[in-house]
Amino acid sequence: MKILMVLTSHDQLGNTGRKTGFWLEELAAPYYAFKDAGAEITLASPKGGNPPLDPKSNEPDFQTEQTHRFEADADAVALLAATVRLDIVSQADYDAVFYPGGHGPLWDLAEEKNSIALIEAFLAANKHVALVCHAPGVLRHVKTPAGKPLVEGKKVTGFTNTEEEAVGLTDVVPFLVEDELIAKGGDYSKGADWSSYVVRDGLLITGQNPMSSTETAEVLIKQLKA
Repeated sequence: MKILMVLTSHDQLGNTGRKTGFWLEELAAPYYAFKDAGAEITLASPKGGNPPLDPKSNEPDFQTEQTHRFEADADAVALLAATVRLDIVSQADYDAVFYPGGHGPLWDLAEEKNSIALIEAFLAANKHVALVCHAPGVLRHVKTPAGKPLVEGKKVTGFTNTEEEAVGLTDVVPFLVEDELIAKGGDYSKGADWSSYVVRDGLLITGQNPMSSTETAEVLIKQLKA
Protein backbone atom coordinates (compact mmCIF):
# COMPACT_ATOMS: atom_id res chain seq x y z
CA MET A 1 0.00 0.00 0.00
CA LYS A 2 1.65 3.19 -1.23
CA ILE A 3 0.09 6.52 -0.28
CA LEU A 4 1.04 9.98 -1.53
CA MET A 5 0.39 12.89 0.85
CA VAL A 6 0.34 16.36 -0.77
CA LEU A 7 1.17 19.43 1.33
CA THR A 8 1.02 23.15 0.61
CA SER A 9 4.06 25.31 -0.13
CA HIS A 10 2.21 28.56 0.66
CA ASP A 11 3.12 30.40 3.87
CA GLN A 12 1.41 33.83 3.73
CA LEU A 13 -2.01 34.29 5.37
CA GLY A 14 -3.43 36.70 2.82
CA ASN A 15 -2.32 40.26 3.52
CA THR A 16 -2.40 39.89 7.31
CA GLY A 17 1.39 39.64 7.60
CA ARG A 18 0.87 36.36 9.48
CA LYS A 19 2.17 32.95 8.49
CA THR A 20 0.16 29.94 7.40
CA GLY A 21 0.90 26.55 5.83
CA PHE A 22 -0.26 23.00 6.50
CA TRP A 23 -2.01 22.02 9.74
CA LEU A 24 0.17 19.67 11.77
CA GLU A 25 -2.59 17.44 13.16
CA GLU A 26 -3.93 16.90 9.63
CA LEU A 27 -0.55 15.53 8.56
CA ALA A 28 0.41 13.68 11.74
CA ALA A 29 -2.84 11.80 12.47
CA PRO A 30 -3.29 10.39 8.94
CA TYR A 31 0.45 9.75 8.63
CA TYR A 32 0.36 7.36 11.60
CA ALA A 33 -2.96 5.83 10.58
CA PHE A 34 -1.30 4.94 7.27
CA LYS A 35 2.03 3.98 8.84
CA ASP A 36 0.42 1.75 11.45
CA ALA A 37 -1.57 0.06 8.66
CA GLY A 38 1.72 -0.82 6.95
CA ALA A 39 1.61 1.80 4.20
CA GLU A 40 4.62 3.25 2.46
CA ILE A 41 4.25 7.06 2.51
CA THR A 42 5.63 9.74 0.21
CA LEU A 43 5.25 13.45 1.01
CA ALA A 44 5.06 15.96 -1.84
CA SER A 45 4.50 19.70 -2.25
CA PRO A 46 4.47 22.18 -5.16
CA LYS A 47 7.96 23.54 -4.41
CA GLY A 48 9.42 20.42 -2.80
CA GLY A 49 11.71 20.56 0.23
CA ASN A 50 10.44 21.58 3.65
CA PRO A 51 6.83 22.81 3.43
CA PRO A 52 5.62 25.60 5.74
CA LEU A 53 3.92 24.58 8.96
CA ASP A 54 1.08 26.81 10.14
CA PRO A 55 2.61 28.01 13.42
CA LYS A 56 -0.82 28.12 15.07
CA SER A 57 -1.21 24.37 14.56
CA ASN A 58 1.76 23.78 16.85
CA GLU A 59 0.44 25.86 19.74
CA PRO A 60 -0.29 23.85 22.93
CA ASP A 61 -4.08 23.96 22.41
CA PHE A 62 -3.76 22.17 19.07
CA GLN A 63 -1.05 19.65 19.90
CA THR A 64 -2.13 16.02 20.16
CA GLU A 65 -0.57 12.67 20.93
CA GLN A 66 0.01 12.25 17.19
CA THR A 67 1.65 15.66 16.68
CA HIS A 68 4.02 14.93 19.56
CA ARG A 69 4.74 11.51 18.08
CA PHE A 70 5.51 13.07 14.69
CA GLU A 71 7.87 15.69 16.09
CA ALA A 72 9.77 13.04 18.05
CA ASP A 73 10.03 10.76 15.01
CA ALA A 74 13.35 11.42 13.25
CA ASP A 75 12.28 9.49 10.13
CA ALA A 76 9.04 11.46 9.81
CA VAL A 77 10.80 14.80 10.34
CA ALA A 78 13.41 13.89 7.70
CA LEU A 79 10.67 12.90 5.25
CA LEU A 80 8.91 16.24 5.83
CA ALA A 81 12.12 18.19 5.30
CA ALA A 82 12.57 16.68 1.84
CA THR A 83 9.15 16.56 0.20
CA VAL A 84 9.14 15.59 -3.47
CA ARG A 85 8.29 18.30 -6.00
CA LEU A 86 4.75 17.86 -7.28
CA ASP A 87 5.66 18.25 -10.95
CA ILE A 88 7.71 15.04 -10.91
CA VAL A 89 5.12 12.91 -9.12
CA SER A 90 3.12 10.27 -11.00
CA GLN A 91 -0.09 8.62 -9.84
CA ALA A 92 1.20 5.36 -11.34
CA ASP A 93 3.54 5.00 -8.36
CA TYR A 94 0.79 5.15 -5.71
CA ASP A 95 -2.43 3.47 -4.64
CA ALA A 96 -4.10 6.63 -3.32
CA VAL A 97 -3.52 10.31 -2.56
CA PHE A 98 -4.33 12.23 0.64
CA TYR A 99 -4.41 16.01 1.04
CA PRO A 100 -3.99 17.45 4.56
CA GLY A 101 -5.45 20.91 5.07
CA GLY A 102 -4.42 24.12 6.71
CA HIS A 103 -5.17 27.45 5.06
CA GLY A 104 -2.15 27.29 2.72
CA PRO A 105 -3.77 24.97 0.13
CA LEU A 106 -6.47 27.56 -0.61
CA TRP A 107 -3.80 29.77 -2.19
CA ASP A 108 -1.52 27.33 -3.99
CA LEU A 109 -2.89 23.80 -4.36
CA ALA A 110 -6.37 25.03 -5.34
CA GLU A 111 -4.84 26.77 -8.37
CA GLU A 112 -1.82 24.52 -9.02
CA LYS A 113 -2.05 22.84 -12.43
CA ASN A 114 0.10 19.87 -11.36
CA SER A 115 -2.17 19.22 -8.38
CA ILE A 116 -5.32 19.50 -10.50
CA ALA A 117 -3.88 17.13 -13.13
CA LEU A 118 -2.70 14.71 -10.44
CA ILE A 119 -6.14 14.42 -8.84
CA GLU A 120 -7.73 13.90 -12.26
CA ALA A 121 -5.12 11.22 -13.03
CA PHE A 122 -5.74 9.33 -9.77
CA LEU A 123 -9.49 9.27 -10.41
CA ALA A 124 -9.03 8.27 -14.06
CA ALA A 125 -6.92 5.35 -12.83
CA ASN A 126 -9.74 4.32 -10.46
CA LYS A 127 -7.75 5.31 -7.37
CA HIS A 128 -9.00 7.04 -4.22
CA VAL A 129 -8.53 10.73 -3.46
CA ALA A 130 -8.98 11.85 0.16
CA LEU A 131 -8.90 15.42 1.46
CA VAL A 132 -9.51 16.93 4.88
CA CYS A 133 -10.55 20.31 6.31
CA HIS A 134 -9.55 23.12 3.88
CA ALA A 135 -8.09 20.65 1.39
CA PRO A 136 -11.46 19.81 -0.25
CA GLY A 137 -11.22 23.38 -1.60
CA VAL A 138 -8.36 22.06 -3.76
CA LEU A 139 -11.05 20.37 -5.87
CA ARG A 140 -12.47 23.70 -7.14
CA HIS A 141 -10.88 23.45 -10.62
CA VAL A 142 -10.73 19.66 -10.91
CA LYS A 143 -12.84 18.39 -13.80
CA THR A 144 -14.41 15.11 -14.88
CA PRO A 145 -13.40 13.62 -18.26
CA ALA A 146 -16.53 15.33 -19.64
CA GLY A 147 -15.21 18.71 -18.51
CA LYS A 148 -17.68 19.24 -15.67
CA PRO A 149 -16.67 20.17 -12.10
CA LEU A 150 -15.58 16.98 -10.35
CA VAL A 151 -17.72 17.66 -7.27
CA GLU A 152 -20.90 18.28 -9.26
CA GLY A 153 -23.56 15.94 -7.87
CA LYS A 154 -21.06 14.30 -5.50
CA LYS A 155 -21.41 14.02 -1.73
CA VAL A 156 -18.70 16.20 -0.18
CA THR A 157 -17.80 18.02 3.01
CA GLY A 158 -15.08 20.43 4.10
CA PHE A 159 -14.33 23.27 6.52
CA THR A 160 -17.62 25.03 7.26
CA ASN A 161 -18.40 28.72 6.96
CA THR A 162 -19.13 28.84 10.69
CA GLU A 163 -15.80 27.20 11.53
CA GLU A 164 -14.03 29.77 9.32
CA GLU A 165 -15.95 32.52 11.08
CA ALA A 166 -14.92 31.10 14.46
CA VAL A 167 -11.22 31.40 13.55
CA GLY A 168 -11.78 34.92 12.26
CA LEU A 169 -10.57 34.38 8.69
CA THR A 170 -13.76 34.67 6.64
CA ASP A 171 -12.56 37.89 5.02
CA VAL A 172 -8.92 36.75 4.68
CA VAL A 173 -9.19 33.48 2.75
CA PRO A 174 -9.44 33.63 -1.08
CA PHE A 175 -12.68 31.62 -0.93
CA LEU A 176 -14.81 29.74 1.60
CA VAL A 177 -14.61 25.97 1.22
CA GLU A 178 -18.28 25.33 1.97
CA ASP A 179 -19.47 28.02 -0.46
CA GLU A 180 -17.10 26.89 -3.20
CA LEU A 181 -18.09 23.22 -3.04
CA ILE A 182 -21.75 24.20 -3.22
CA ALA A 183 -21.10 26.67 -6.07
CA LYS A 184 -19.46 23.88 -8.07
CA GLY A 185 -22.57 21.71 -7.67
CA GLY A 186 -21.38 19.55 -4.79
CA ASP A 187 -23.92 17.79 -2.58
CA TYR A 188 -22.38 19.42 0.50
CA SER A 189 -23.20 18.28 4.02
CA LYS A 190 -21.62 18.89 7.42
CA GLY A 191 -21.62 17.73 11.01
CA ALA A 192 -21.46 19.87 14.14
CA ASP A 193 -18.60 22.39 14.15
CA TRP A 194 -15.33 20.90 15.44
CA SER A 195 -16.64 17.32 15.42
CA SER A 196 -15.42 14.50 13.18
CA TYR A 197 -17.48 14.23 9.99
CA VAL A 198 -16.44 12.30 6.89
CA VAL A 199 -18.23 11.69 3.59
CA ARG A 200 -17.37 9.16 0.90
CA ASP A 201 -18.76 9.18 -2.62
CA GLY A 202 -17.12 6.51 -4.73
CA LEU A 203 -13.40 7.23 -5.00
CA LEU A 204 -13.73 10.64 -3.29
CA ILE A 205 -13.35 10.92 0.49
CA THR A 206 -13.66 14.26 2.29
CA GLY A 207 -13.38 15.25 5.96
CA GLN A 208 -14.74 18.42 7.53
CA ASN A 209 -12.06 19.71 9.92
CA PRO A 210 -8.91 18.79 11.90
CA MET A 211 -10.96 16.52 14.15
CA SER A 212 -11.87 14.50 11.05
CA SER A 213 -8.25 13.73 10.11
CA THR A 214 -7.99 10.27 11.64
CA GLU A 215 -11.43 9.15 10.47
CA THR A 216 -10.77 10.36 6.91
CA ALA A 217 -7.54 8.32 6.85
CA GLU A 218 -9.30 5.28 8.32
CA VAL A 219 -12.04 5.42 5.68
CA LEU A 220 -9.34 5.53 2.98
CA ILE A 221 -7.47 2.57 4.51
CA LYS A 222 -10.72 0.58 4.67
CA GLN A 223 -11.35 1.23 0.97
CA LEU A 224 -7.81 0.25 0.02
CA LYS A 225 -8.13 -3.01 1.92
CA ALA A 226 -11.58 -3.82 0.57
